[in-house]
Amino acid sequence: MLFDVRLPIGLLFLAIGLLVMGVGLTGDPKMLDAHGAGLNIDLVWGAVMAVFGAIMLVLTLRARRAGAPPPSDED
Repeated sequence: MLFDVRLPIGLLFLAIGLLVMGVGLTGDPKMLDAHGAGLNIDLVWGAVMAVFGAIMLVLTLRARRAGAPPPSDED
């Protein structure tokens, strides 16, 4: 059985996304007005990374429940 790479990728993106979202939530609002045109880019991209990580984890759990091994390149 091959190693399913979706699990570590999902955990990595979820963890980093949550950290970046935390930075976005605790950031200085005055800095956003001066440098970010009012857009909290840390919060937005942290959420994008966290959602991507969660999708990878859901796909991993779904594949494990189905019992189907990941596709193999061995022919």
